[in-house]
Amino acid sequence: MNVKLTGKEKRWIMYDVGNSAFALLVSTIIPIYFNYLAGKAGISSVNYLAYWGYAASICTIIVALLGPVCGTLADTKGFKKPVFLISILIGSIACAMLGACVQWLVFLIVFVIAKIGFSSSLIFYDSMLVDVTDEKRMDYVSSQGFAWGYIGSCIPFVGCLLLVLGSSKIGISMEMAMGIAFVIVAVWWLGLSLPHIKKYEQKNYVERKPHAVRESFKRLYGTCKNIKKEKRIFLFLLAFFFYIDGVYTIIDMATAYGSALGLDSTGLLLALLVTQIVAFPCAIIFGRLSYKVSTEKLILVCIVAYLGIAVFAIFLRSQLQFWILAILVGMFQGGIQALSRSYFTKIIPEEKNGEYFGLMDICGKGASFLGTTVVSIVSQLTGDINKGVGMIAVLFCIGIVVFLQAVSAAKDYNEEKAGTGMTIDTDSVNVVKGAGVTIDADSVNVVKGVVVSENV
Repeated sequence: MNVKLTGKEKRWIMYDVGNSAFALLVSTIIPIYFNYLAGKAGISSVNYLAYWGYAASICTIIVALLGPVCGTLADTKGFKKPVFLISILIGSIACAMLGACVQWLVFLIVFVIAKIGFSSSLIFYDSMLVDVTDEKRMDYVSSQGFAWGYIGSCIPFVGCLLLVLGSSKIGISMEMAMGIAFVIVAVWWLGLSLPHIKKYEQKNYVERKPHAVRESFKRLYGTCKNIKKEKRIFLFLLAFFFYIDGVYTIIDMATAYGSALGLDSTGLLLALLVTQIVAFPCAIIFGRLSYKVSTEKLILVCIVAYLGIAVFAIFLRSQLQFWILAILVGMFQGGIQALSRSYFTKIIPEEKNGEYFGLMDICGKGASFLGTTVVSIVSQLTGDINKGVGMIAVLFCIGIVVFLQAVSAAKDYNEEKAGTGMTIDTDSVNVVKGAGVTIDADSVNVVKGVVVSENV
């Protein structure tokens, strides 16, 4: 097992380090700051959680609509790098602007724009994995990306946290401290993106044709039309829809949930910092395990673990329980994300990876509107935040059932593929020729072509 990373793999991983700073900000400081702005406007804790959930849902719906189209366009030769850069610029600039937003509704609108840029960039970034490494190393490299992303994001986060918590001591307002923090994260995100953008080369692509945008829509339509025929891919995407929806709902709403329960803000932030620290070695462990244990089994372990986490969250009442929850999330968060990314890369056509990752984003971040919306609605209807959070467990239950079906379909596909192999050897051709039958090269190639198509 070669664990040494190549230059291309390292630069690809650096983007995980860069964008993770924003992801950590979204799951920690931003919800608390929004709670601060909402409180100043007289908004209750239940409504605060609901509005935050609705904002997250709007983000994901928009990305779900844009993702597949952008992903399909990015598969065209020469398009992936520029659209990737555009999405990063939109996200990082909007992130830097958040500090200027002191009214809660304006803040939410700019946040939605920043989150759209962030989520869109991940479609292109994930699809680049096939261009920077080979299939045998995908699980390992993907896990390394998440691992270093977790630990790397702690560097700007700690600086921002110290700045915000110590703002009064250095004589600046909370608003100014947050403004500086947002700029720091934006610069970190954009700066660590540049090495990968500068050196990246798209190896797998569809040749550019006249009217590239129109052609991308045609290809997307064809893929969506035929995806049900690819049973293993369809079932995996359906399973991913449910289980990763639960994962992202927990990530998006953890701090908001703790704040709504009245838990200490500083304690919440420190607990989620621990999540990142725990996630670093655990993601690496899952990457190493992928060489010895099948990716399918590791993903299933992670889903079952998250089901337990969701059930535990229902009974969460104290700061200590939140810390335990944070540690448990850290243990499995990197594994389930990294292995899902690499597993999907293995089962889709290489030249259409952007297109398929766009569809995956619908089922992942693009579908997380279901979890955040359900939590928000149930919380408002019952007046009980814990009951709203409890609905996340249902998502994991469905995810487990469908994922097992996806694994079974993949096994059937591989067995069928192995069983349709046919060979045409020279001796057989000569025997037929000896019987007085004429066989030309074109006829042999036709038969070979049929065999190849059956094995694809």
